[in-house]
Amino acid sequence: MVRQKVTRKELLKSPDEFLTVSAKAVAFVREHAGYFTYAGVAVVAALAIYFGIHTYLNYVDRRGQNAYNEAYNALIKNMGSKTNLDDLKGPEGLFQKVIDDYGRSEVSRLAKPQIAYLRFLDKRYDEAIPLYEAFLKGLPEKSPYRSLTRLSLAACYEEKGDHKKAVEILKEVTSGKEDLFKEQAMLSLARLYRLTNQAELAKGVLREFVDTFKSSPFLAIAKAHLDKDPS
Repeated sequence: MVRQKVTRKELLKSPDEFLTVSAKAVAFVREHAGYFTYAGVAVVAALAIYFGIHTYLNYVDRRGQNAYNEAYNALIKNMGSKTNLDDLKGPEGLFQKVIDDYGRSEVSRLAKPQIAYLRFLDKRYDEAIPLYEAFLKGLPEKSPYRSLTRLSLAACYEEKGDHKKAVEILKEVTSGKEDLFKEQAMLSLARLYRLTNQAELAKGVLREFVDTFKSSPFLAIAKAHLDKDPS
């Protein structure tokens, strides 16, 4: 009886097969042994292991992405000018499921800032902060999301009443010469200085803003605050 060749596609055609993916990887290598004998048994074993891990991670990524999309769509559906915080518990639970069930997927880390944002809206700042911090820690040094996450962290600390910590975080953003979110960070920093009765520091930030961002859509806002107290 002629042995039927097993293709990789056939091996991966259903989720149940991932329960025995390593065994199926070995079967695949055996069916194609002619391609691997030149390298010896060790390489065959290594290929089988790689095949199993790589296939499993691809599977997790795909399932994780689907779960993330479901959570995100639920969030968008429930967001609006009349958002009910109770309606956001569903999306929060779905994002948490992405982290719990698909922690090895690429999108699992993207679920953290989404949950953090929902907890921020619910005034659970102490729960939002560690999620933002965990997301920030995993970002590349030059990622634009670093500044965006810092702005979110600053907002959490401001709402908590910890203005000193919020200012400290915003300064990390404003110190970057070409930061994409420097304009927003400078305006937020000036506002915090005004809230903490540091008028001169606020004016200094606004003057720098006006001198630096002459074509900014926020230029009128900065000038308006300076005109209130030009001294």
